[in-house]
Amino acid sequence: MIYLALLLGVALIGGLSAIGLNVAHTAAQRSAEAELLAIGLEFRHALQSYAEATPNGLPNTPESLAELLRDPRNPGVQRHLRRLYHDPFTGKAEWGIVRGPDQRIIGIHSLSNTMTFKRENFPVELASLSGGLRHCDWVFGVTVVATVSPLKVR
Repeated sequence: MIYLALLLGVALIGGLSAIGLNVAHTAAQRSAEAELLAIGLEFRHALQSYAEATPNGLPNTPESLAELLRDPRNPGVQRHLRRLYHDPFTGKAEWGIVRGPDQRIIGIHSLSNTMTFKRENFPVELASLSGGLRHCDWVFGVTVVATVSPLKVR
């Protein structure tokens, strides 16, 4: 009888531990998702800042992420991003790059194939992320602004 109660106690403790680990894993993933969204917004704002600071006739998207750290198009130091952030899911400062037709960067995404918890109710500027099933589906980018100056009417 005591042996049976002990076995039942051990099984109960094991089950509760498994539930606790699952809850902790879920909380950690939700935290990493929130961090990815914040970092993605930083990259999005940096790409937008780069495009808005483009002198006439020059490309309005960077060739590499390093150009967001120090814009080579200006003689002074102009930074659009403070640092290259680490992906909270992979732990690396390596990102998936989305390139436009001119092979310049128009967006970034995580390299993680983990499933997302958050799939809707994003802030307005991240509404395009709705429906993404995996973290690599969340692309943080901007709509490319044309670099051609408007025609002068005589």
